[in-house]
Amino acid sequence: YKIGQLYMISKHSHEQSDRGEGVEVVQNEPFEDPHHGNGQFTEKRVYLNSKLPSWARAVVPKIFYVTEKAWNYYPYTITEYTIFDNEAKDLEREVCFIDIACDEIPERYYKESEDPKHFKSEKTGRGQLREGWRDNHQPIMCSYKLVTVKFEVWGLQTRVEQFVHKVVRDILLIGHRQAFAWVDEWYDMTMDDVREYEKNMHEQTNIKVCNQHSSPVDDIESHAQTST
Repeated sequence: YKIGQLYMISKHSHEQSDRGEGVEVVQNEPFEDPHHGNGQFTEKRVYLNSKLPSWARAVVPKIFYVTEKAWNYYPYTITEYTIFDNEAKDLEREVCFIDIACDEIPERYYKESEDPKHFKSEKTGRGQLREGWRDNHQPIMCSYKLVTVKFEVWGLQTRVEQFVHKVVRDILLIGHRQAFAWVDEWYDMTMDDVREYEKNMHEQTNIKVCNQHSSPVDDIESHAQTST
């Protein structure tokens, strides 16, 4: 799963990035934590303009992105999502269970080859995942993620947080479906192999995304100053 997760994130980000939309990798470097030990720190910008509902497009900058910072000390990962760097206030926690085989995904993302109900791995023999698979399938991997969304602007905090919650949930659902369905692609990789793959994919993805943005930070700061 450690290798599969890295492979899936890199390939998924590349597939979902096009014409200035998608995931830009700002930092990806080793990091050492006094408690968890050696790990990897990544900072990414997730550009979401095309995914915004119409009511949100009218009030946010032309170039809109979520900053994702992640500290990966496998099997522990700390992930923080920030929009406009505002401080979080009172938090309401909602538990959301994700079933990669049976939960519905947006129709535009559906591929039969990536459907765990139909996919069967040639290398591992794993699959197909049927209703109730979590109760009897072996081996099984369970990932717990605590996601905190920080946002406060123009009185739209609740609506935007709900939107970002749905986006993050879809990313986790679709990404883990793909990690399972792509297992034959990454199963024989070593950590060195997947780190090299990750590096190459990040470079290619940044080209797809960043060529469309001359200076996203300046654009957002300018918009904020105009709005105030």
